[in-house]
Amino acid sequence: MTETAPEHPRESLPLDSTAQLLTRITAQLGTQLSLVSPNGTRRPMHRIPRSAPTLVAVAHGSRDPQALRTVLELLDRVRELRPALDVRLGHIELNEPLLPDTLDGIGRGDAVLVPLLLGRGHHVRHDLPLAAAAAGHLRTRVAAPLGPHPLLVEALYERLAEAGWRDEDGTSRDAAVVLAAAGSRDPDSDVDARRTAAMLSDRLGGVPVVPAYASAATPDVPTALRALAARGRHRVALASYFTAPGRFATVSAAAAPGVAAAPLGAHPAMARLLLHRYDQALTGTASAHAPLAHPPLLATA
Repeated sequence: MTETAPEHPRESLPLDSTAQLLTRITAQLGTQLSLVSPNGTRRPMHRIPRSAPTLVAVAHGSRDPQALRTVLELLDRVRELRPALDVRLGHIELNEPLLPDTLDGIGRGDAVLVPLLLGRGHHVRHDLPLAAAAAGHLRTRVAAPLGPHPLLVEALYERLAEAGWRDEDGTSRDAAVVLAAAGSRDPDSDVDARRTAAMLSDRLGGVPVVPAYASAATPDVPTALRALAARGRHRVALASYFTAPGRFATVSAAAAPGVAAAPLGAHPAMARLLLHRYDQALTGTASAHAPLAHPPLLATA
């Protein structure tokens, strides 16, 4: 006996449709998880655009191997804050990857160069815009340097506390702080450092904070210490205004007579500030002394 087919045959589900369904579910789940911070709070939707420009963090570079490890740790914190963002690293010198190689590796698209530098100077004004201009396959912006900014001041304060500074130390008439920075021949760099020193002084309750430099500008740390001693300030702590460990940070700390804080490093405030400068570059809300963009970027955020 021959079986006859039913009048309305039931269509079988294609095997590949199940896989496609699972792929869609996985993608949607990944999107939802990307909107949740590590502490369980929901991220604002506008913080994670669908096709955000690549964030290129630009470090100076150092022969100290701890410098590269510190910067990589900082960028890991940035990725934790914004998992959907493409975050890459480029160096001005001394370490790989060098900035031109990083930009070449991005391919066509948009990128924002965020200098891991704490004030204005030659690198921010000249080196980064030149590197951006040479990457003709990209639409780029150069963000403002990290400092001055209250987030930096908070990181400096906490690094001092970690090194042994106590709030009651600031009540003594012989207490002071030296803000040790890299230094630059650009006068605006000194302006930025002095502004940060004033903000840190306020954060410390009015303790005198004097900027000093490891190169290219005066005074250096020993000179600043002598000047403070001449004013009766003998209990002096050193705040390390460096993004990462390196020769300048080491030499500056060695000159300190007492408390010497570690560089800013991968402090959580640094990661937040790096993203803040990135967002400012996209929205055009950077401070008036921010470097000019080259060329204009069609922001998608």
